[in-house]
Amino acid sequence: MQQPNYGATKPSSDTHQLNQKHIMDMYHDNSEADNQPLIQKPHDDENQPSTYNSDMIRDIIIGFADGLTVPFALTAGLSSLGSTKLVVMGGLAELFSGCISMGLGAYLAASTEAESYAHRRDEFLGAYSSDEERRKCKKERVYGVLTERYQISREAARPLVEELVAKDCCQPSKEKDSVSSPWVRFVMDTELKLEAPDVNRAWISALTMGLSYFIGGLIPMIPYFLMEKATEALIISIAITVVILLVFGYIKNWVMIRNKRAGLRGALQTLVIGALAAGTSYVIVRALD
Repeated sequence: MQQPNYGATKPSSDTHQLNQKHIMDMYHDNSEADNQPLIQKPHDDENQPSTYNSDMIRDIIIGFADGLTVPFALTAGLSSLGSTKLVVMGGLAELFSGCISMGLGAYLAASTEAESYAHRRDEFLGAYSSDEERRKCKKERVYGVLTERYQISREAARPLVEELVAKDCCQPSKEKDSVSSPWVRFVMDTELKLEAPDVNRAWISALTMGLSYFIGGLIPMIPYFLMEKATEALIISIAITVVILLVFGYIKNWVMIRNKRAGLRGALQTLVIGALAAGTSYVIVRALD
């Protein structure tokens, strides 16, 4: 009697090959998925962080903040005398003199910084009496920066030091101790913490700070040009200045810190400082009248 076959039938060769192909396809798909990064890298033209010129931003902040505060405080104090003509004349005189003063101050500060950098560089390069002493000191100074400050062993730092000094030695003799020298740039940047100033930095700083001061100081004076009564113009000027101070204080801190809480703190700080300056000026002029 023939026994029934309860077992599974043996798959055909074609079915077996199809199953193997399916498994291999699944394996390749999973492998490719595993190799994909979890966070996709953004395109070159999208979501790139903006770069800011910190020196120019600093000049704009200082100039605009002083322009909002000083002329506004002066015009607020002069408005207690009741003459818009007097307010406009006094405000414009302070505005132009302050603009020139801030611009010259920024120019002198940038020029002094450039002269200080050149003096420190010449003093640094003139400390060696011979080429052998200079060559030996080059390596030791670079080793000192890498091992002491960055905790890098001499063995790990040796290739970098040798290449840095070798590139410096391959330069023409007149450029070995110049700003273009790799060794000089390395020591000035890392050890002396002095950055080479831009050639046009002084003029750019002067124009930026002076123009920012003029724009910031002109805004609170606009109502006095358009209205006859000084008291009414003062109220409009206060309202405009309060809004500008809040917006400027928020943007100032948000641009530098990228934090909303810091922006709110900056808005309140700027408003308080401007209010104190204007209130003090108003009280003093009122008391002297």
